[in-house]
Amino acid sequence: MTHAKMIAPDSPTEAAPLLRTEFALDAGHADVARATLRTSALGAVEAWVNGIPSSDELLVPGWTSYEWRVRVVEHDVTDAITERTVLALRLGNGWWRGWLGFTGQRAVYGDERAGYAELEIVFADGHVQRVVTDESWRSSHGDVLADDLYNGETIDARLREDSWLLPGFDDSEWGAVHAADFDLEKLVTEASPPVRRLSEFAVERVWTSPAGKTLVDFGQNLVGFVRVAVSGPAGTEITLRHAEVIENGELGTRPLRRAEATDRYILSGGEDVFEPTLTFHGFRYAEVTGWPGELDPAALTAVVIGTDIPEIGFFECSDSELNQLHRNVVWGMRGNFLSVPTDCPQRDERLGWTGDIAVFAPTAAFLGDVESFLADWLVDVELERRATPEASVPVVVPNVMKYLNTGFPEPGATAIWGDAAVWVPWALWTAYGNERTLRSAYPLMTAHLRSVAALLSPEGLWDTGFQFGDWLDPDAPADDPGKSKAPSAVVATASAYRTASVMAEASAILGETADAAEFAAVRDRIGEGFRAHYVEDGRVHSDSATAYALAIAFGILAPDDRQRAGDRLAEVVRAAGHRISTGFAGTPFVADALTQTGHLDDAYALLLQREAPSWLYAVTMGATTIWERWDSMLPDGSINPGEMTSFNHYAFGAVADWMHRTVAGLAPLEAGYRRMLIAPQPGGGLTWAGSSLQTPRGTAAVRWDLDGPDLRVEVTVPEGAEAVLRLARREDEALAPGIHVRTIPMYIPEGETRG
Repeated sequence: MTHAKMIAPDSPTEAAPLLRTEFALDAGHADVARATLRTSALGAVEAWVNGIPSSDELLVPGWTSYEWRVRVVEHDVTDAITERTVLALRLGNGWWRGWLGFTGQRAVYGDERAGYAELEIVFADGHVQRVVTDESWRSSHGDVLADDLYNGETIDARLREDSWLLPGFDDSEWGAVHAADFDLEKLVTEASPPVRRLSEFAVERVWTSPAGKTLVDFGQNLVGFVRVAVSGPAGTEITLRHAEVIENGELGTRPLRRAEATDRYILSGGEDVFEPTLTFHGFRYAEVTGWPGELDPAALTAVVIGTDIPEIGFFECSDSELNQLHRNVVWGMRGNFLSVPTDCPQRDERLGWTGDIAVFAPTAAFLGDVESFLADWLVDVELERRATPEASVPVVVPNVMKYLNTGFPEPGATAIWGDAAVWVPWALWTAYGNERTLRSAYPLMTAHLRSVAALLSPEGLWDTGFQFGDWLDPDAPADDPGKSKAPSAVVATASAYRTASVMAEASAILGETADAAEFAAVRDRIGEGFRAHYVEDGRVHSDSATAYALAIAFGILAPDDRQRAGDRLAEVVRAAGHRISTGFAGTPFVADALTQTGHLDDAYALLLQREAPSWLYAVTMGATTIWERWDSMLPDGSINPGEMTSFNHYAFGAVADWMHRTVAGLAPLEAGYRRMLIAPQPGGGLTWAGSSLQTPRGTAAVRWDLDGPDLRVEVTVPEGAEAVLRLARREDEALAPGIHVRTIPMYIPEGETRG
C-alpha cells in the first residue's frame, strides 16, 4: 500500500512548477538491488532521479478520460540511486489544464497541476524503502515560463540551472505543497505505448519571405517540436511560429485558428539548447524571428514525437506518386496517433473524433501494431458512453465536448462515429486474432448496437436523429461540410446493417449464442427495410457513389440488385471523370465496391486520378500527409476558404487498406492471418507491387511483377499459417509455410484455366 499523494504547489504560477525531495538511503542494509519509480500527474510530468531523466517518455501520463482514470508510468531507476538521492518533477499543463477544443476554453478538467511519484527501493537483504509525494516536498518554478499544447512553450535559459536536481541544493527558499483533491483509485497502470521522440529532420531550405520573414522548411509535415541550438546576447528572444503550409509566400497560419503554435526562447548568453517537451505542433514550416546574426540551418532540428507504435506493414509499387500517397497515409497516422487517435494535430482541436478511426482502423492495424493503443482508447470509449445521457458513444473520446460551449448537444447514437465502438474492435480482431481484446470490448460493442436498434423505425430504418452522414462530400459547400449527396438516413441505415452483421459474427465467435441470434435478427430487419425503401431495380436512393458503395461493400443487396448497383456505381464514377465524389462514409469503401462488382479498372482509375478531388491531387501539390479536405489547398496554392481546413487528417487515407489487399494482394482470411488470402489484382498500368506484414505468426509478404506477357508472384507464408493464392482465371491454390514463386500468363482465353 502506498501513502503517495497527488501534490500541488501552495503558490502556483503560470510557469511550470518544480517539485523536489531529497533523502538518504535507509542505513544498515545491503546494496540496492532494484529501484522502481511510478509517476503520474494532473497535467504532464517529467521526472528525474539525481538529475537523470527517469525515462524518455513525453507528455506523461497522456490523455485519458481523466474523470475515471489517469495512467501511471513505471520505470527502473536503479542505476540513478546513490546514498543521497533527489527525486524531482516538473509539471506542465498538458490536456488537463491547457487550452482544449475549438471554443477557446482551458482547464476543462481542473485548474490545478499536480504531480505523483512513488519510488520503491528494494535492498539485497529484502528491505524496502519508499519515497513518495507528500506534504514534505518543496516547490518552485524554473526556466519554463509558459507551456500549452496549442499555443507553445516559453523558456528563459537565464533561469536554467541543474543544481535543484542534485543532492545538496538549498531549497529552504522554495514554497510548500499540499495534497490535491484527487481520488488515487483513479490511477491505472499504463497499458498503451508511450509518447516518445521517434525521428528527426534537418532543415531543407531557409529563405526570406516577401514580408522579410525568415522561413525554414523541414521537408515533411510532421508532429513534434523544433530543437534549437543557439548562442547570443543574454536576454535575446527568439520566436518560432509553426505551420503546415506556405500561402502567398508567407507562413499559412489561418488554418490553426486560435492555436498560436509559437515557441519563445530567451537566451542565457552562453551556448543554449532548447527543446519544448511540454508542447507539440503540427508543422512542416517555421518562421524564425529574433535570431542573433545569420541563421545556420544546422541550428534547427525538427523532432518527431508520437505514440511509439511499431511499424509492421509496408507497401510499394512501380508508381512513385502512389508510393508517396502511401507514405502520406503513414505520416498522417504517425502524427495523429499521439496518446489518443486524433483528427488533426495542429489547430485548436486535436480531439479523438470517433468517425475518423472507425473508417481508418483496418489501415492502422496493418501499418502498425496498434492493438494495445486502440484497445486502451476503447476503455475510455466505454467509460464515456456510460456517462452520456443516452448511454451512447460520444463523437469524441475523451469526451471534452461535454465541457465545451459549442452549442452542439450530445447527439446520441450516430452512424460511423458511434460505430467506432464496433468497427474498431472488429478491425483489431481481424488483424491480430486476440480473443481477449474482442471480449474486453464486447460490452461496449453490444451496448452500441442495442442503442442503435432502439432508434430504428418500425420499417428497420435509421432515419431520425442527428447524423454526420457522408461528411466532407467534395460537392458540399466549404461552410457546410455535412451537406452531402447521400441522404444521412441511407448512410446511417447501411452502417447499422454493417454493425449488426459484425456483431452477429463477433457474438458467435465468443460463444454468445443468444446475442448472435438477437443481432442476426436486427441485421435481417435492417436489411429488409433498406432493400424495401432504398433500392429499386438495383438503384439505391440518391443514386450517389456513397450510397452504392455502402450498399455493396456491406453486403446489403440481393445478388441481382448487387450487380446492377455495381454497374451503376461504375457509371457514376465515370460520369465524375474518375474524380472522388464521396466523403467520410463512402470513400473507404468505394474502391472495394467497384472491385467486387467487376469494375477493377474504374477502381484503379479512381485511385490514380491526379485532378481534384482525388487522392493523388494532394500528392501533385506536394503534400506529405493526408488532407482533411480533398482541396485543402486550391490549385493556385491558396488555402481552402473554409474555416475547417487541416493538412494532416488520416481518415481519407483509409484507401491504403484497399491498396494492401487488392493492389499488393495481402489480406486475412481468418483473424490474425492464420489463413491469409494472396490475391493481387494488377491494373492501372502498374508493373509491380508488393507488401509485407509482421503478422502474429511471422512475416507474410507478396510481390508481383509483370514480365512481358507473364505475371510473376512471390509469396512468403510464415510458420503456423497457411495461404490461399487466388489469381484471375486460375484455380485457388493452398500454400504451406515457406516461399513460393508462381509465373502465369496474364492473358488466358475465356473458358480456359491453367494451373
